[in-house]
Amino acid sequence: MFDLVIRGATLVDGLGHEPRRNDVAVKDGRVAAIGEIRDAQARTVDAGGLVLSPGIVDVHTHYDAQITWDPILSPSTSLGVTTAVIGNCGFGIAPAPPETRDLVIRNLSVVEGMDLEALRTGIRWDFESFGDYMDMLRRRPAYANVAVLAGHSTIRTAVMGEAASQRAQATSEELARMKAMVADAMAKGAIGLGASYSLNHSGHGGVPMPSTIAPMSELDALVGAMGPRGRGVIAIASGVKTPGELEPMAARHGRPFFQGTGMAMYNAQEPERALRIFDACASALRRGNGLYVQIPCQPLSFDFTMANAYPFYSHSAFDPVKAYAPEQLEDVFRDPSWRARFRDNARSPRPGMIFQGNWERVMVAATRKPANAKYVNRYLDEIAAAERRDPLDVMLDLALDENLETAFLGRFLNVGDEGVARLLKHEAGVVALSDAGAHLIYMCDAGFGLHFLAHWVRERGDFDLVEGVRRLTSHPADLYGIPNRGRIVVGAQADLLLFDPATVGVSPAERVADLPGGGRRTIRRPTGVHGVFCNGVMTFDGKDYVEHATAPGHVLDQFNASQGGHSAIAAQ
Repeated sequence: MFDLVIRGATLVDGLGHEPRRNDVAVKDGRVAAIGEIRDAQARTVDAGGLVLSPGIVDVHTHYDAQITWDPILSPSTSLGVTTAVIGNCGFGIAPAPPETRDLVIRNLSVVEGMDLEALRTGIRWDFESFGDYMDMLRRRPAYANVAVLAGHSTIRTAVMGEAASQRAQATSEELARMKAMVADAMAKGAIGLGASYSLNHSGHGGVPMPSTIAPMSELDALVGAMGPRGRGVIAIASGVKTPGELEPMAARHGRPFFQGTGMAMYNAQEPERALRIFDACASALRRGNGLYVQIPCQPLSFDFTMANAYPFYSHSAFDPVKAYAPEQLEDVFRDPSWRARFRDNARSPRPGMIFQGNWERVMVAATRKPANAKYVNRYLDEIAAAERRDPLDVMLDLALDENLETAFLGRFLNVGDEGVARLLKHEAGVVALSDAGAHLIYMCDAGFGLHFLAHWVRERGDFDLVEGVRRLTSHPADLYGIPNRGRIVVGAQADLLLFDPATVGVSPAERVADLPGGGRRTIRRPTGVHGVFCNGVMTFDGKDYVEHATAPGHVLDQFNASQGGHSAIAAQ
């Protein structure tokens, strides 16, 4: 007898095979049978007219803190995600000796746009080492499967404390301790190592995140400490580091690097720049060296206020003021000399910065005062031209008039469907960078997979449904070495998404106040989703999360060697 039978769905298996109408049976969390299934005793879901695919595999999330108080991993599990990789960019919360915990979360609150009081209130610190953290996840499983990256910045902080963001060169003893922590994390089930060299990654008070100042030799030593050749992946916010700088490390250690960087997102100001990075990675893959690019399928957009102006934080004028309270910021923003510094920054941005001085990409999204409603849905350059003012002054004066509560929307990168489509289709690309769990004040891209199915499959037709599903499921799972996920075949884990291809998508952004301590965040809701199943257990029924005494997600700690190199390209 089966535990569950999903009847009559159009099966898209995630492996690239043609769709077919079939029943799918589940037993003990796995796909047990596919075909015409006559078991009348099993729980049955009538899926006629719907598509059944594997659940979405999201390899770039930041649920490290949220998972300690929210096993549902909302909103991702309602948005079709059944497997999440956490610890990206090297910003996890373990190992965390008691004396460094508040430092870790202060930095996390700024670099990943999280509510600091929610972190302080919500995190349950019943772990210290990486192994302790994995044990905690096993005791309190989530509604999705979770794989965890060891974090370069977190490990550097555990060893060096505040000096991790102040001193580039670790001592030989400190490096030895870091290497031991990486080796321990891999032994305890880490999927790999996360790191960052992004110019946009600053912590509390404007300090650089620890890994961003570390020499590449330190990263090389930590990658070498991961264990046998070919074991584990490197997920790196690579900033301005080039494929040419990363390939020797990938070749030396036989481990694939997955880069996430604004440099490799489509930018109409430099339309060929990202493609050159993708092509360089493809050349490395043909040489047998694993270099891939994580590419978002949505514009890199940020909702922000000047009280939390994350898109501007890589500009030096903001270095001393990132952690200021709103009343302190108001004094800063009124200061003509500070405005002059920021104006100079905006005129000469460095490659890799989110904001490139392009005021025509910054819109007034919402105002607090009725008298300012005339500015809503207008871009700053347009307002400035009409009023014969500087766009920076327009933004700051408007924000100051509303106690820094004016909402702005910046659409900075990955804007332009034709240019983005070339990158999404590229053999070196991996559809990712949802940042789910992070930047909650500004945005929510956790529904990237449903957006992909709506926009790039249904509306534009850049991918057919078969290939679109594959790119969200088995493709990332196989590249990351995650076994038995991202496919519907007999014996695979029954991670499933049931949806209507005619209506699947995501809602507009919505702000809710449901974080610990009443903190606010931005979420999206699914459309056209009729069921999400993790290891054969329904976690979302199309309208609500399904309550379970014990969450069905697994802590993933056993991985295949990455496909890497030429074989991965050939398989595509």
